[in-house]
Amino acid sequence: MSIHLSRDLESLHRLVMSMCAHVEQMIYDAVEILHQPDLDRARLVMARDDEIDEMDVRIEEECLKLLALHQPVAVDLRRITTAMKISAELERVADLAVSISERACGIASSPEVPVPDDLKEMCQLALGMLQKSIDAYVQLDVRIARKVCLDDENVDELNRRIIADLTQLMRRHPNLVEPAMHLFSASRQIERIADHATNIAEDVVYLVEGEIVRHSRSLRTGDDDLAARSGSGNH
Repeated sequence: MSIHLSRDLESLHRLVMSMCAHVEQMIYDAVEILHQPDLDRARLVMARDDEIDEMDVRIEEECLKLLALHQPVAVDLRRITTAMKISAELERVADLAVSISERACGIASSPEVPVPDDLKEMCQLALGMLQKSIDAYVQLDVRIARKVCLDDENVDELNRRIIADLTQLMRRHPNLVEPAMHLFSASRQIERIADHATNIAEDVVYLVEGEIVRHSRSLRTGDDDLAARSGSGNH
């Protein structure tokens, strides 16, 4: 790798990490607003979305410039394409933060409906997945990345339970349909955060191992994978 490419890749990495930090803060704020509605704070979250959009465009432009100038191959090429894909995932997560803040505002202006415990748990899991997926990218740790992919089903199950409970609530109490629909929408958006965290984790696996695991139904942690490979070598 040339000195110039190494320098440019490091600059690209710093841009991605800055975007990660901003998006994480947006999501944490949005989730807190969902539990404790705050219209002024919600507006601040919404206002930050333009900044994230600008970061996304800048990262894409930098990636395209690196591809054109350096014509990288192998792991360097994967680093650039992964940065571009992670940036796109983070931009969508920021959009979800805005949507969650909007739902929180709707709940605040409607009859009080407590946030379900399952939704609180799902928020914690999804936020944890996003944090771990970013950690996996920073540390180039495939074990963490694969664990994130496996955690996604837990979030999906909580989402199904929340939707079922809210559907029953709306049937029993038609006057609570509006706030329940805001919670319904928030639950779907939290579930999508977990999906984007999973996509980032899959991108990390691709970056480190060159393996495309998207749509895979047999994602395993590092030890299980190694054991399976060892076992296959004994036949």
